[in-house]
Amino acid sequence: MRFRNAFHITIDNFQNVFKLLLYYFITALLFGSLIYVILKLSLSSLLESAEMNSVKDLIGEFFRALTTGDTERLHTFREEFEEAVKQLVLLLGHNSGKIAGAIVGVCVMYLLMRFANGLAMFAVGNTVNDRMSTFSRTSFSSAYFKNIGQASLYQLIYVPLCFLFDVFMGIACWFLFFYLPSFLPGQGILNVLLALCLTMTAVACLEALKMTLISSWMPAMIADKKKVGAGMKYSFACKKDFGRRFVAFLVSVYLIIVVNVVFGLFTFGSALLITVPCSFVFLLSMQFVNYYNLNSRKFFITYQKIVGGEDESQIK
Repeated sequence: MRFRNAFHITIDNFQNVFKLLLYYFITALLFGSLIYVILKLSLSSLLESAEMNSVKDLIGEFFRALTTGDTERLHTFREEFEEAVKQLVLLLGHNSGKIAGAIVGVCVMYLLMRFANGLAMFAVGNTVNDRMSTFSRTSFSSAYFKNIGQASLYQLIYVPLCFLFDVFMGIACWFLFFYLPSFLPGQGILNVLLALCLTMTAVACLEALKMTLISSWMPAMIADKKKVGAGMKYSFACKKDFGRRFVAFLVSVYLIIVVNVVFGLFTFGSALLITVPCSFVFLLSMQFVNYYNLNSRKFFITYQKIVGGEDESQIK
């Protein structure tokens, strides 16, 4: 029922998919250019250094020797490569300040990009809520500028929290994939496949947990005009229907992975221009459907159909 309702709401707000696509393209172009400038200014001397060129040349020679069967070159490769890497590490150590500055700069740009993209998602949340509550059609630009203050406060807390959660998830996945196989009883490819399976399971479960914990945060701010702190407290403290919401988001995460992978492979990546922003709108619709159901509030699916909780009634 919730999947069907969220799917209907996503289709009804499908025009926002193209607006999000254009918005994400602009922000990616803007912040990608800034990241390129930061890396260029900070690391150009390192990337063009003799030590870096030596390592790149040796890697190229290794693959050429491997493909041509030049065993003599392969025997002498290891010592040369280790010495070249040693010189490169020394160079990097002498320029650790530049590298740290570049990492910090890239992280800041990444967080700013997520902040900017979050403003767009908050605007889409307003259009979804207006459609569900009154079946009115609010323009994306109107919702964006009208609620930019509230959206900014929300993103100032949401973005750092999600970044820390993503770092934790990355560390957990790194351990599961690279270190867990050494503790498994099997050997070779079986351990790798099992580690990959456990890593994907961890990603899906952690993403579903995150979505469950924050699922009422934005809807509470938009639908009930709660302040950012009150909405956050309500969402994290809400235990009602927790298991059902978690399962719904877990299945949603798996469906999104499958849809994006399949469509991406069979269209050589072109369908991702539609499926990726559509996935965001679908998850947003799931948040509002869950919130309305938690509060036993009726909402529009179509002009002639209103649902409340899990019960449907026809309105003519």
